[in-house]
Amino acid sequence: MLKRLFLQGACLGMVLGIFLGAKGSPPTWEELKGDHFIVYYTGAGDFAKDVLRKAEECYSRVGEDLGYARHSKFWQWEKRVKIYIYKTHEDFVRGTGRQKWSHGYADYHAKKIFSYEWKEGFLDALLPHEITHLIFRDYVGFRGEVPVWLDEGVAQWQEPAKRGAVRQLMKFYFYDEKGYSLKNLTEIDVQNVRTKLAVDLFYTQSASVIDFLVTKYGGDRFVDFCRQLRDGKKMDEALPFAYPLQIRNLNELEEQWKQYILSAP
Repeated sequence: MLKRLFLQGACLGMVLGIFLGAKGSPPTWEELKGDHFIVYYTGAGDFAKDVLRKAEECYSRVGEDLGYARHSKFWQWEKRVKIYIYKTHEDFVRGTGRQKWSHGYADYHAKKIFSYEWKEGFLDALLPHEITHLIFRDYVGFRGEVPVWLDEGVAQWQEPAKRGAVRQLMKFYFYDEKGYSLKNLTEIDVQNVRTKLAVDLFYTQSASVIDFLVTKYGGDRFVDFCRQLRDGKKMDEALPFAYPLQIRNLNELEEQWKQYILSAP
């Protein structure tokens, strides 16, 4: 069951990708406004309301879980994130020009999310995943040496169903003698990973390391760690700055993380 959960969602980041905008002529949109989001929809208003409610919940939870500082007008008024919900999958594919296997995507630079009315997976997986990416990138930007696993790990960890499963699933991988060294994980560009097992392992391990850092040492230290990467430090420089008495380098992080996993009940 745990493996099935991650197999269904592990490639989410690759499926969605980072695009520069939607293609095709836009339909006529209805509009629903919240504090930090505007939902545009062409179908059921009830589903749009669920999307807006869930998006606002995600916004609050991500900020609280990860400890990101809030700005006075962060994602408010004209800076609100726009979520576009097509009525059907066919409308989504036709209106955006995406492949038929795609269920949604995010434009991180323009702060827009595109999808369609599908209840299974959207509200509890795709939506929190993409909102987390947007918040994370708003904080760390695109210029620092932030490894892909850190970005994807944060987004995976914010999917509620996966958070409860990641520790046990990573333990299964360890028992099968699978897993990347953190040095290798930091060097991987998951877009170039070819086998499904390698992709699944990448996403699971990324979420697992985030789970360890935030659960063990708290959101404030994690934010400080991300800040050091954003400002130009490499991993082995950022870790001892944020965790001076706990983690001096990537090898120590790997040792502590493995112990955390293996000692899980």
